[in-house]
Amino acid sequence: MKKIGFIDYYLDEWHANQYPGWIKEEAARSGRDYTVAYAWAEKDLETGLDTESWCHKHQVERSASIEELVDKSDCIIVLSPDHPEHHERLSRIALESGKPVYIDKTFSPDLQSGIRMFHLAEEHHTPLFSSSALRFSEELTPYSGGRMERSLEYLAVTGPGHYENYAVHQFEMIVSLMGIGANKIKSLSTNNGRLMVVDYADGRRASMHQLQDAPFQASMQWANGDGIFISPCTNFFPGFIHALLEFFETGIPPVPKEETLEIMSMIEAGHRAMANDDIWIAISRK
Repeated sequence: MKKIGFIDYYLDEWHANQYPGWIKEEAARSGRDYTVAYAWAEKDLETGLDTESWCHKHQVERSASIEELVDKSDCIIVLSPDHPEHHERLSRIALESGKPVYIDKTFSPDLQSGIRMFHLAEEHHTPLFSSSALRFSEELTPYSGGRMERSLEYLAVTGPGHYENYAVHQFEMIVSLMGIGANKIKSLSTNNGRLMVVDYADGRRASMHQLQDAPFQASMQWANGDGIFISPCTNFFPGFIHALLEFFETGIPPVPKEETLEIMSMIEAGHRAMANDDIWIAISRK
């Protein structure tokens, strides 16, 4: 049996609570022998389960240290999905291990820390990937991965939440469908509603509209005049968990690092754009 280790800032959070069951279901469905076996957290959530109680609830062995967890695990998931500022620190030992590592969304709080994490992984020959689950939506998968990006003239995506921890979902949708090469971004936003326009060097454009209760949707317009509207995007977590176990099995990341870093660049430039309304902001890759 292949054993997965969880590293988290605190464990009683939505992703850590759902992933063990989903991984068990997908492993059984696909005939893969994987289980979440170990967990370590830096702190306890003051209003939730402490680490010991979480481990007991999920039948997972509590590790005394990150070093112990990485040593015992065959593959590692670094969580902390709503606190990416901790990812670089929490993932360091795992990224030096040579074992497959998945780092949860949002991969990094800024582009430079994302670049450093990929560099560390490459230095130690550690397979690494990160992604929003929205990339694996049942409806988007037939169009993603470079299948139609050059003929896709305009893409509009919508979704809910706050920019800090949910913008990654919509930018992931954009990059998975339109590829890399965005050169600037503009914000036309209010305090509680965000509209961002992304411009590509070849004239293509995409927009993301973020409102608190908006569903994840996508409208695609091709250069030949055809279009399609998808509402809502569904079954993205089953698709993601399938891709995750495939990655652990093969060591081949399903998402190129260039796309992940492009998304981090967009998020970072988007922050600057919201501080400079209706002004184009360059998307930097350095």
